[in-house]
Amino acid sequence: MRTRASTTTEVIANAAQLAELLLQIESHDRVAIDTEADSLHSYTEKLCLLQLSLPSRDVVAGIGDAGWEQRDADIGRDHRSRLQVRDYIVDPLAIQPAQRAGSPPGAQRIDLAPLRDALQTKEIVLHGADFDLRLLRRSLNFIASRVFDTVIAARLLGIREFSLAALVERFFDVKLAKGSQKANWARRPLSPRMLEYATNDTHYLLPLAERLETKLQERDRLEWLGQSCRRAVEQAAVSRVRDEDETWRIRGSGSLKGRAAAVLRALWQWRESEAAAVDRPSFHILQNHELLGAAESFALGSVPDYRHFSSRRRRAFCDAAQSALKLAEEDWPVSRRRFGTRPSVEMARRSEELRLRRDRVARELELEPTFIAPRAMLEAIAADHTRASNLLVPWQQAALGL
Repeated sequence: MRTRASTTTEVIANAAQLAELLLQIESHDRVAIDTEADSLHSYTEKLCLLQLSLPSRDVVAGIGDAGWEQRDADIGRDHRSRLQVRDYIVDPLAIQPAQRAGSPPGAQRIDLAPLRDALQTKEIVLHGADFDLRLLRRSLNFIASRVFDTVIAARLLGIREFSLAALVERFFDVKLAKGSQKANWARRPLSPRMLEYATNDTHYLLPLAERLETKLQERDRLEWLGQSCRRAVEQAAVSRVRDEDETWRIRGSGSLKGRAAAVLRALWQWRESEAAAVDRPSFHILQNHELLGAAESFALGSVPDYRHFSSRRRRAFCDAAQSALKLAEEDWPVSRRRFGTRPSVEMARRSEELRLRRDRVARELELEPTFIAPRAMLEAIAADHTRASNLLVPWQQAALGL
């Protein structure tokens, strides 16, 4: 088994380089894409890198002088030629050289609107499309017209280990290097190791999509892929609205009642405010299990303390808890009722009938049962059969006899 060798990646950091990349994109119908964000290091997540791979028959020189050093050159060149792929990394955070002197930090960034427009008509190949499509929509107002999701394709073939690393190892006998999953992608300069990790996320996607596509065609499941990918695009285009009365109900909050729940709600709101003020993830301020413990302690009359708190943060923390402790009982949070109602005997019968049918078809198709329909969806359809078309795509409905 080979370990993925480093290869020359063309880093796009200014308008001239972007213009050259757009010319390359223009001649292709399919583009592999991945993104890197800084959600583990900031409160307001932002797009930090946009990786792209395009088909190529030749190994070409980098755009400008923005490439990074190639190691194991002979191995990398040979491997890359066989895959016929060109790799690019677009840096949305790069400050334009002409703007650096005397400009506030971050005042001028590369304009990615032309890239967004160029990608609008292409088929976008992604691995696990939902996060990337949502991030691109928020960051660039980009909504894909066509998507090929390699996760969906692999699962439609009955492949149980469908991480990118597992698929690359399975189809190309290459073991991808790990180590940068939790890196701070907003920091500059990016290390060669981080660039290699980012490049790996798209380098194999185009040849992987071709192999999966061929196998799906052999099994007459390409239309299934199209249906599922179209649904993925639709879902990613819908904004998720946070219910302010539900967001503070973190895992374990159900055990807190009355005054303790009121304190937890207040402390959660305090933590969000603190995190936003310093642009750090909320768990950097206080982790969820500490938030639960603090709410219980305050409700019992003790005052928890944390050594990493500044005096100002400690005061604000205690003030938030005290304000909740003073609330009248009618202002305490109402215990959340379990979703739905107790199923009737008939609903339970229909749900079990659907489950048995799903499991039988899953064995025949050699698919994971939950990929056809999770249990919660079966129960929802058993309660109201008209929901099937909203919850399932046509091939899933057909598999269940709907």
